[in-house]
Order: sequence, then structure tokens, then C-alpha cells
Amino acid sequence: MPPRLSLGLRARLLFAFALLCVVTATAVAGGMYVQARTDILERAQNAAVLAMKSRLEAVFPLRSATPGPDELNEIAGAMADGDGSSIAVYREAHSSTGMPPGGWRPLWNVPVLTPEVLPAGLRREVADGHVAWQRVIRNGAPFLVIGAPLLIVEQDRTTRVSGIEVYVARSLLPEQRSIDGLAVRAWAIGGVALAFAVVLALLATRGVLRPVRELGRAARLLGEGELRTRIEVRGTDELADVARTFNNTAAELERHVKQLREMEADARRFVADVSHELRTPLAALAAVADVLDEEAAGLPEHAGRAARLVSQETLNLTGLVNDLIEVSRFDSGVAALALNEVDVAELVRATLRTRGWSEPVRTELAAAVTARLDPRRVDVILANLVGNALRHGRPPVSVRLCADQDWITLEVRDHGPGLEEAVLPHVFDRFYKASAARARSEGSGLGLAIARENARLHQGDITVTNAPDGGAVFTLRLPRRAPDADGGPE
Repeated sequence: MPPRLSLGLRARLLFAFALLCVVTATAVAGGMYVQARTDILERAQNAAVLAMKSRLEAVFPLRSATPGPDELNEIAGAMADGDGSSIAVYREAHSSTGMPPGGWRPLWNVPVLTPEVLPAGLRREVADGHVAWQRVIRNGAPFLVIGAPLLIVEQDRTTRVSGIEVYVARSLLPEQRSIDGLAVRAWAIGGVALAFAVVLALLATRGVLRPVRELGRAARLLGEGELRTRIEVRGTDELADVARTFNNTAAELERHVKQLREMEADARRFVADVSHELRTPLAALAAVADVLDEEAAGLPEHAGRAARLVSQETLNLTGLVNDLIEVSRFDSGVAALALNEVDVAELVRATLRTRGWSEPVRTELAAAVTARLDPRRVDVILANLVGNALRHGRPPVSVRLCADQDWITLEVRDHGPGLEEAVLPHVFDRFYKASAARARSEGSGLGLAIARENARLHQGDITVTNAPDGGAVFTLRLPRRAPDADGGPE
């Protein structure tokens, strides 16, 4: 589907003003033009008819009811004036025009009349005893043709049609020029009105769009986190009401966000404080758990099982507290990188070797790949990714390293059932456990969240997808030269 052309508010307002002006000017000028044209033509037409009727009186009384060519010439000559030409017609005879035949020909803007070119409708009207007229355009020039029958007065003073018809042609060029002048003035007035309307539209749109632009700018700033953004309220119209509503909304939003931030800060501080306070008793519990582990084999079955359970849960609680402390560092912005130039392949081998994963995990590591990284944090990332693959996936689990000039990529893959599509967007959320897609997890649900935070601290990231032939694929991308991060000591 082709994209729709979108016009801005300024363009739409200009178009609306211009369209309104054009419609109004066209309606007014068109009505005035039609009325003036009708009045001009009617005045010219009435004046020509009255002049013809007055000249008809000069030919009475007729000397003969059956005139010959000479009498027809006299009648035509009496009807002619300096602004037109005339012709007298009696049955098949007509007056001599003294001009070559051939229809309408301009001679000082006066047409030459012949019976052949007289309008048929006009001749029928005159033959019926009526005075009639018709406007005709020939060769681009307008003319008025008037026809009248000559009457004979009987001895009893009654009149009858003599059969003699008189026609007069008068040029309408002066009237046409006046009408054309009216049209030109109407178009000129319309153009001036359109320009005036555009100027008014620009002024109107300027007054309307200024607060709209301010509102848009303030909304963008508010969306970017500038919660103290406000709009200056001008006037008492609807736009001023919008500005006041925006300011009230922004004030309420600022208040609520401030409350939420204070609550969030309190919650983070509480988690950090509790985690730090638990470290000391957990250290003592860990020592006791070590003793219980050593003595569990010599205890009765139920007591030994309870001792091992206490030891395991103590280790889990210690791991959770350590994860919470790490998360609190990220949230408070004090997490920092301790960068060193490291051999990435050797770092991967050390991570697997330390945790006893060298045998069950296959590796495909590019040689001579060095990068400036924080080895402890990268070790935490790899431990989380590989540990999840071993616990929740199926063998074989593989780690593949590749690199280009600017980035290194570590891919951790298992061959298990993979992750459901609904789970993929949430695997890096805190405390999220995909129990429906994985076996029951004994972790805290913070491992992958901490791994991603460590990757982002390096200005990198971790993504996850499902392989086409089964299994989850976690991809870690890190820059070969991680930027120094500001932050306090850990």
C-alpha cells in the first residue's frame, strides 16, 4: 500500500483559508459578474430595440404592399445607422447590401447581413408578427440581430402583417469589452483577496502553532525525563486550558515519580543493608555447614539427610546474598571494571577448569584473541551461561569463541528442548524462572540478570535464541577495548 501524504497543521490551515477565500471570492465575483453581464447586455439590447422601433415609424405609411428592390433598399437604408447594418426581406426578394455575399464579415465591426445567414429561429418569430432578437457570435465577435415585421394599416384602422421583414445587426464588441474588463477586475480582486487570506492564515497559524510547538517540545522533554518542564500559559482560550492541563499533569507526574524513586531507593537500600548484615551470620553458618558435611556420614540416616540439607540451603542462601549485594552495586551505580589485557581463550579454559566443566563442555576457541576486559566479571558471565546450559539443557554443551577487529563473540549452546517463545523476552529478568520450559531450578533467578549487567558494564550485551535443530544459544558480545567505567571500589 503506497504511503499516504501527510500535511502539517500549518499547510492544512493555509489550504483551508485559501480554499475558503477562493470559494467566497468565486461566489461573490461570479454572482456580480453574471448580474453585471446580464444588465449590460439587456441595456444594450433594449436600447437597440427601441432605436429600431423609432426608425420603423419613419417608413410609414408604406407606399406599396408589394415593394420592389428599390423600395426594399429605401426601407433598409432608413433602418440602418452608423453602428450596424440592415436588410429588408420580402418573400424571395431582399434589399441590396452593396457588399459581396458570404455571411458575416466585419466592416468597421459591423456585420454584413444576407438572408442566408439570418438565424432560422429568428425568422420564424418575425414571420409570426413578433419583434424578436438573438445574440450571435461569428468569428469570435458578438453581435445582436433584431428582426421586426412591417404592418399595414387598413382603412378601418386595423393592422395586418405586410410580409416585409426588417433585420438590423448591431455589434456588441463595446459591451463585450466592458464585460471582459469586469472579469479581469473580478479575477484581480480574487487574487488580492487570496493573497490577503494567505497573510491572515499565516498570522493565524503562527498564533495557533506557537503554543502547539511549545506543547510538543515540552512533551518531548517530559518523555526524556525532564519532569520540571512547564509551559507558559498565555490568555484564557482553549490552548491556554491545554497548557494549564499539561502543567498540572507534569506536576502530578513529577510528584509520583519522585515518590516512586524514593520508594525504589529505600527498597534498594533495604536490600543492600540486609544483604550486608546477613554476611556475618552466613559466614558462621557456612562454617557450621562444613562441619555438618564432614560429620553427616557418621550420623543416623535422618540426621545425616537433615545435616546435608542444612548445608546445601546455607550455600544457596549465601549465593543469594552475594547475588543481591552484586545487584545492589549495579543499581547504585558503584559497579566498576578492573580492566586487564587477557587471553580470552585461556580465560574460558580457566573458567571451565576451575568448576570442573572441562570434560562435559566442548570448546571451539579461536587462538590469539586478546581483549582488555575485567576477567572476574567475564568469568561470572561464563559461569552463569555454561552452568545454566549444563543444569537445564542437554549435552553436548559447547562454547565457541570468534572475534573481529573490534568485537569478541562467545556463544554458549546446549542441545536441550530450548526455550518457549513466551519465555525468551524474560530470561534476563530478575527472579524469573522458566519452570514450565526447564527443570526445577535451585538458583535464585538472578544469575542471568547479573550476567547481562556485567556485559553491559563492558558496553556489550547478551542475547538468546533457539537453534533450528534444538537447544538454546546464548551469545555474549564484548568490545575488545572496554571503556573505563566510573564508579567506586567494589
